[in-house]
Amino acid sequence: MSHARGDDPTEVAKSEIPEAPGAEVPGSPEPAGPGAVPPSAGRASTGKPAKIKRTRVSGTWISVIVAIIVLVLLLIFILQNLDTATVHFLGANGSMPLAVAMLFAAIAGAALVALVGGARILQLRKQARRPRR
Repeated sequence: MSHARGDDPTEVAKSEIPEAPGAEVPGSPEPAGPGAVPPSAGRASTGKPAKIKRTRVSGTWISVIVAIIVLVLLLIFILQNLDTATVHFLGANGSMPLAVAMLFAAIAGAALVALVGGARILQLRKQARRPRR
């Protein structure tokens, strides 16, 4: 004859086994006997939720969300300004959509700023490595 799990008459239920004093299992709910104090009763309740600390990961997610919004706005700008413009640069000329030409100009400006900024950072690092007199 087969018995369902826990129906074996020879098996003693866990609730029937007496536990030794001080043998509480960590993480298990404490018995609510007479005079038992709930674990949260010792804490002062201010009614405010606990403040969550910011982390690098949360900062990265905020940066990613801002970058996505900027890219969507940039895409809208490009799609609304598809009129062809003739571009002349250092003797070369060509035609391309106006928004794409403006995007290339913005990228070139950002690259120029990054180049000058990188040179200044290298200069400061070199100066910081020198022994002081």
